[in-house]
Amino acid sequence: MRSYYTNHMKLPDFEWDDLKNAQNTEKHGVSFYEAQYAFADPQRVIIEDLDHGGAEDRFFCLGKVTGGVMTVRFTDREGRIRIIGAGYWRKGKKIYDKENHIHG
Repeated sequence: MRSYYTNHMKLPDFEWDDLKNAQNTEKHGVSFYEAQYAFADPQRVIIEDLDHGGAEDRFFCLGKVTGGVMTVRFTDREGRIRIIGAGYWRKGKKIYDKENHIHG
């Protein structure tokens, strides 16, 4: 697993598919609008999605938002962050805590 720390980047522009957003909201209780806030966490962790076999690179952003540590799956399309999925998953929190040296 490779981690990418981006503490000094400006917040990017976001985009997503509206149907996928509605499906994600229903399935995981998280809208892509809310998912943007994970990128604002100064301790966020960005990791490459090594299981994705498609043509474009995919990543996970693990960041704290109001409800806890959110995992956001995304890709970079011409400098815009395209959100693909989001939710609160134990594995994402575990990686976030480990990378930020949080013991609990």
